[in-house]
Amino acid sequence: MLLENSPLTSQPNEDPKGPNWRLILGDACHELSKLPEKSFDLIFADPPYNLSNGGQTCRNGKWATVNKGDWDVSNGVNDDHAFHVAWLNQCRRVLKPNGSLWVSGTQHSIYSCGHALQASGWHVLNDIVWYKRNAPPNLACRFFTASHETLIWARLSKKAKHRFNYAAMKADDGSNDPLKVPGNQMRSVWAISPASKSEKAFGRHPTQKPIALLERIVRATTMPGDLVLDPFCGSGTTGVAAIRLGRRFVGIDSDPTYLRHLAPARISAAAQSLEFGEESYGAE
Repeated sequence: MLLENSPLTSQPNEDPKGPNWRLILGDACHELSKLPEKSFDLIFADPPYNLSNGGQTCRNGKWATVNKGDWDVSNGVNDDHAFHVAWLNQCRRVLKPNGSLWVSGTQHSIYSCGHALQASGWHVLNDIVWYKRNAPPNLACRFFTASHETLIWARLSKKAKHRFNYAAMKADDGSNDPLKVPGNQMRSVWAISPASKSEKAFGRHPTQKPIALLERIVRATTMPGDLVLDPFCGSGTTGVAAIRLGRRFVGIDSDPTYLRHLAPARISAAAQSLEFGEESYGAE
């Protein structure tokens, strides 16, 4: 069976891989349909936010286009929702009975994902506010400055089981999050800075997540040796976090630039840094 504890093997198309990780180039729904059911302990998904509509945003204090690529173009509310239903149904098939799912998004996508989850029987455990402490300003001065994203944490059903490493989250020292009080329960608002300059040493992805965010999620909801999936892996941050924490990883992405170059470079560097005891990879 594919994805056993032995080193992850690649398909004939020679997708990038390492001893404990594998990347797959292709459409998320199509590639998910080829994976064996009940295989993954954790799925983290950062699906397209469908923001590439010709608008503008602020980058480095200047106006910049919001367009990120064809993969982020909206096809309309109904088609966008149908897409979220489709990939979430595939995730439901490949997730282990006691596994859990995390979905990240903004108001452009997260409500659609939340509705799709609840309509298909998932049980929402928490919604997390990821507060971006140094988010860019709103140059139009006509709206509140967008400075957070929402993360939904869910399990397969209300009666299903899930892993939560409560003690580890309570013991978190708050070094990456000033809102976390050491020794206290972790709350549902996380103040973690966006990806640092050093985390972009191999290149830039327009929606790159910080390693600290994914490490918290992986540490909270998996055990060493568990298998983690990211169906929209982009720059590979989920893979970096998984490998650094001793988990195994499978990532899918439709963009060959990120899948064949940026993501494998970052994951390989993370694996190599562990091999040589350099656990500070990706930190300022």
